Amino acid sequence: MYWNTLLLALREMRRNLLRSTLTMLGIIIGVAAVITLVTLGRGATVHVASEIAGLGSNLLHLRPGSRNRGPGGISGPIEPFSLADVKAVEREIGGVKAIAPIASKTLLTVYGNSNWSTRVNGTSNGYFAARNWAVSHGRPFTESELQSGRSVCILGATVRSELFDREDPLGASLRLGRVSCQVVGVLESKGQSPFGSDQDDQILMPLKAYQRRIAGNRDVNLIYVSAKRSELTVKVKRDIEQLMRQRRRIASDQDDSFNVRDMKEVAARVSSTTRTMTSLLGAVATVSLLVGGIGIMNIMLVSVTERTREIGIRLALGARERNVLLQFLVEAVVLSSVGGVSGIVLGVLSAWAGAGMLGVPLVLSAEIILIAFGFSALVGVVFGYFPARQAARLDPIQALRHE
Repeated sequence: MYWNTLLLALREMRRNLLRSTLTMLGIIIGVAAVITLVTLGRGATVHVASEIAGLGSNLLHLRPGSRNRGPGGISGPIEPFSLADVKAVEREIGGVKAIAPIASKTLLTVYGNSNWSTRVNGTSNGYFAARNWAVSHGRPFTESELQSGRSVCILGATVRSELFDREDPLGASLRLGRVSCQVVGVLESKGQSPFGSDQDDQILMPLKAYQRRIAGNRDVNLIYVSAKRSELTVKVKRDIEQLMRQRRRIASDQDDSFNVRDMKEVAARVSSTTRTMTSLLGAVATVSLLVGGIGIMNIMLVSVTERTREIGIRLALGARERNVLLQFLVEAVVLSSVGGVSGIVLGVLSAWAGAGMLGVPLVLSAEIILIAFGFSALVGVVFGYFPARQAARLDPIQALRHE
């Protein structure tokens, strides 16, 4: 009986192919929208998390100044760090893999007839380990260059492209503001950061050379600290906060005059935001399924009216109400299910194309696909029940009289 009912439903769809296609359109769009938006949202979450992880391994940012300046925060001038603070962290904090002091300034760099405004960072070789960043061409700084403050530099990929084009920059001298600097290496390209800045648009030089020749002081504006293992970052952060409070003589009732930011916390916060947006987009797309369900109900009501005489003949020949109810209910479910399958195909193709355009990984979820299909079938049952019940309750005599 069920097989015959299914065949009747398919025959009815084939007989009114255009109308059936238009009826399924709402379901197709709804299912495709849910799969596409959720897949792209998850891909964006994975992409952002991987980009933040690419900033450095188990990385902590130690900056001078309160995180919340203004009302309720620390006011007045910001006290920078010093090399003594860097050495104290290196000496007294356990679980640290690498530490890199940073002092930076934006300068106009000139080579031959080319010039480019970029960020110049004074740092140490700990920068490469803390940021998981390798020198692709040339070499890092030597110990003698770091200690003597020799004016050498390592270029980011963007700076190399802008100043040297295809020319080999190793050994060349360029001007950073008023300071001459010899190129000893080029960083591998990392591209854009999760926050929209070009990570390759920078020049590194030994911290002492930067302080002596460019800054004219011994200030350190930022300290990168990389923990040995992921589970140690919370402890390392807590120990650094205690150490800095001691070194800066901050009383127990005073706020910190510095802040330590764990990049894992930033990644978790950004991922949470993108997940929330993905859920909202999925919920909005689900409305299309409800609209599609209303379309199915309307068409099924029209079908009941058109086939009133057929229903009367079936009832007169001995068909029970539940047989008629089942026939129209199966037709509604078949419409929504075929629409669901078509929507899955369209959704997967749209997600694949969208991921390629946005540059995010394609993160297909079998769970979302099954939920979208199951919801489309449920829509067929819910919105197909009322027309099916109306058909089953027709009076056979009145149905046979229907013209």
